[in-house]
Amino acid sequence: MSLTPEAVERTGIKLADVKSQASSSGVTVPGTVMSNAYRDTKVNALVGGIVRQVTAELGASVRRGEPLAVIFSAELADAQMKYLSMRAMLEADHQKLERTQKLVTLGSASRQELEEVTAVHTGHETKVAAARQRLLLLGLSTDRVATLETASQVVSEVTVPSPADGLVISRAVNPGQVINSGQELFVVTDLSTVWMIGDLYERDFPRVRVGSPATIMIPSMPDRTLKGRVAYIAPRVDAATRTAKVRVEVPNRGELRLGMFVTVSFEMSVSERMTVVPRAAVQMIGERAVVYAPVEGEEGKFVERTVKLGVPMGEFVQVLDGVKPGEKVVTDGSFFLRAEAARTRSGG
Repeated sequence: MSLTPEAVERTGIKLADVKSQASSSGVTVPGTVMSNAYRDTKVNALVGGIVRQVTAELGASVRRGEPLAVIFSAELADAQMKYLSMRAMLEADHQKLERTQKLVTLGSASRQELEEVTAVHTGHETKVAAARQRLLLLGLSTDRVATLETASQVVSEVTVPSPADGLVISRAVNPGQVINSGQELFVVTDLSTVWMIGDLYERDFPRVRVGSPATIMIPSMPDRTLKGRVAYIAPRVDAATRTAKVRVEVPNRGELRLGMFVTVSFEMSVSERMTVVPRAAVQMIGERAVVYAPVEGEEGKFVERTVKLGVPMGEFVQVLDGVKPGEKVVTDGSFFLRAEAARTRSGG
């Protein structure tokens, strides 16, 4: 669009330089303390049945192998009875094999009969081994299996042990509850390290990267600050909030509790430079940000440029794309130019 010198003077058009400046300011986002998901251990039922007892309360600190619950299981009892029955059959097969071997030696039995008896014995050995392995998979300890083998004592209850040292952060069962094999009962997590999960705004994406240093401030503990580095930035932006999850992992000496609110500040290097323009130079056309730049060598002529904005910085705003340092943009009078551009587009 073109303006006469009189129109330029009348509208009070002023120009400003597009600048490149160092940024030492940081980005601060709200966050929440969450467990380190890589150290969460789900405890699932190995066998279906009825929960007889729950020995671990929500929030309890437990050690590896410590009982969490006791389950009554008819399935477990049936598996033990089947195992004992197979062992009895195997013992009978073993005795028959010994007799057949003696008869072959005496010439009273054929080689084929011995091979047939041996094949049956081997097959039952395989089945007994599989039945024993099933008992272990159902949660019966090796000591309980040994007792079953020596005393034929069938047990109908199995203890659910903690698979790791940690804190019980989820308990999904109560006494009397019917459960299925594979059902989640507890979650035990190691809280020696925790995650600070923050919401990073879209405009701050260029300024925060994996590896960026971070400082965590805890409102409930104003004298306590923690240091960490960005470990992960989610690749997906939430459609409603226009933020992406950012994760900082920090050691926990026991004072951090899950769900606590924190403030996460990401420190920027002073050597980082950004392109900025005065905020007065930016006009919005719908959701599109534009600036107006004079055409070099053509007095009174201006061109509209679409720009991609970054973070606001006082009277200036970061520009990610659309203009370069050293160029000029209109500040005072930019609103008038926007109106003129709209009139031109509408054919007025």
